[in-house]
Amino acid sequence: MGFVGVEKKWVFPLILSSLMCIFLFATTFNMASLHTINSFFALFPTRDMTSGSAPYLSESKITQVPPPPALPPLPKFAYLVSGSRGDLEKLWRTLHALYHPLNYYAVHLDREAPLEERLQLTSRVENHTLFSKVGNVHVIKKSNMVTYRGPTMVANTLHACAILLKKYKDWDWFINLSASDYPLVTQDDLLYTFSNLSRELNFIEHTSRLGWKASHRAMPLIIDPGLYQSTKSDIFWVSPRRNLPTSFKLFTGSAWMMLSRAFVEYCIWGWDNLPRTLLMYYANFVSSPEGYFQTVICNAPEFIPTVINHDMHYISWDNPPKQHPHTLTVNDTGKMMASCAPFARKFKQDNPVLDKIDREFLRRKNTSFTPGGWCKGKPRCAKVGNPTKLRPSPGARRLRKLIDNLLSSPRFSEQQCR
Repeated sequence: MGFVGVEKKWVFPLILSSLMCIFLFATTFNMASLHTINSFFALFPTRDMTSGSAPYLSESKITQVPPPPALPPLPKFAYLVSGSRGDLEKLWRTLHALYHPLNYYAVHLDREAPLEERLQLTSRVENHTLFSKVGNVHVIKKSNMVTYRGPTMVANTLHACAILLKKYKDWDWFINLSASDYPLVTQDDLLYTFSNLSRELNFIEHTSRLGWKASHRAMPLIIDPGLYQSTKSDIFWVSPRRNLPTSFKLFTGSAWMMLSRAFVEYCIWGWDNLPRTLLMYYANFVSSPEGYFQTVICNAPEFIPTVINHDMHYISWDNPPKQHPHTLTVNDTGKMMASCAPFARKFKQDNPVLDKIDREFLRRKNTSFTPGGWCKGKPRCAKVGNPTKLRPSPGARRLRKLIDNLLSSPRFSEQQCR
């Protein structure tokens, strides 16, 4: 009797515990099932039909207009414009024809120019309203002695490159010009045409077929008095002669070029010893400016694919060619236009052909800037407009034609290094 009473006493707690376990198990199962069901329906897009937003329709995807493609950034050019005795006015006119507030300019009168001319150039730039406001024209005050056929011209070019790299951080191409050069297109044309080009391209005339230059320029040893004298005199030859090098291949071409910033940095910063080795070699080379940069770039494998065989100039040579090119006149206007080149040389000071170029190529009035999106051509243009608003002229079509022809021609390769 006692045993039966104890057994009945435990029946009720046992039943209650069982019911609680069943309830907890059922609750857990329902939550897991609900989570599984929600995960399943999450695979399908849902729409909030109660919200005030319009329902999603497939037609809305069709009517959406894609944003216009971003325009390529405008390039910037870094110029060296150099001159000598009596070139102050020519240099000043060329600078005004070339000027654009997006570009940078290093101007240099060598030590053959009288001190008065060099001081006057400095004063003109410092006191010019626009130049001082924009701050993109730099006068190289510590003038170099430059001998045209000697290594001092290469040293002067490298000096200007180093200044432009240090002073201005965002240019894309370096262009060297003399006071005897003149533009055939506006800077708006140049900026517009080059905005779609790879910033790695180098426009430099070159050939490895030296011909008579091998014996008359590469093998003789010369001394450039401009390295140690304060007065200009021509190079002179010394003995003995030397053999052609075997560790690198010599190239020759034009002393005028358009170089990419990457290649200029390669020559200046010198993480590779090739530019220094060749600079020492060309210290005793006749007409160094016509071979140094060509030999460096054509012996540097990383830059060979970037070379375009053109110097961006129209230059007329006598037959047989002399040391200096034919001086251009009004009679050469048609040939200059047909060349589609952005620059030409060489010109005498205030020659009527320059006035013709101003009128027909640049739409520029005397003593004024070349008009463009930033300036209407007024003499001072102290109030600078939007420099990025370009106004390409017919010169842009001519220049584009030249670039297209160059890019479609067989590209430079190591097989052509012969």
